[in-house]
Amino acid sequence: MKIDWAALGSVFGVSLVATVALVGLFTLGVVGLTKQEAASQAGGSGALARTGAYACFALCAAAVSYGIYLIVT
Repeated sequence: MKIDWAALGSVFGVSLVATVALVGLFTLGVVGLTKQEAASQAGGSGALARTGAYACFALCAAAVSYGIYLIVT
């Protein structure tokens, strides 16, 4: 049995980048919700922070859904 180390390294690299990107996007969503709460407590609306947070969460959900789609099909 021969292992294709280049392909294994490529899969590892892509998986690492995708994981860091997805966690970073989720983190931006959580930070956006925190900023929205801080703005609403200070008397502002925080609508832009809330919209950005929801967009980050929607992109996370889309990435997870696409991953499930790739596994199923």
